[in-house]
Amino acid sequence: MGRIDTRLTERGIVLPDAPVIKANPGLVPGVAVGNLFFCQGALGHTNGAFPYLGKVGDKVSEQQAYESARLCAINHLAQAKAVLGDLDRIVRVVQLLVYVNGAPGFERAPYVSNGASDLFVEVFGPERAAMARASLSVPDLVYTAPVETVCTFEIRSET
Repeated sequence: MGRIDTRLTERGIVLPDAPVIKANPGLVPGVAVGNLFFCQGALGHTNGAFPYLGKVGDKVSEQQAYESARLCAINHLAQAKAVLGDLDRIVRVVQLLVYVNGAPGFERAPYVSNGASDLFVEVFGPERAAMARASLSVPDLVYTAPVETVCTFEIRSET
């Protein structure tokens, strides 16, 4: 068991299966290009079960959306593990884009985004999780998910 897998286990975090993308055969959980790994967009579900659906600030509370963003980050780790095979290949989190399905007037997307950022700090530590981040409130997301994230990791080559 690698160092990152051990950290996940110690924290009680179980990675779900990486989502199977049925919409198009050209879509994969992520793509490694050089020393970067680009994750597919992730929603806050576990193996297809969504604990929260709806607009943040209406049907979904900020805390629930924070938890949904945390699940998104866990799903990015599942994507990386499925493609890379070893989470210890991740050197650092480079960028995190967070889309929040906010009700009209909802302005706390950065708070929601902390759910994903905090998970990465918990798993990788503050230095390796120091990332560029954008938090955007959008009018709608697929399946009425409250949050969707897109993540890029720096990776080391296979050994």
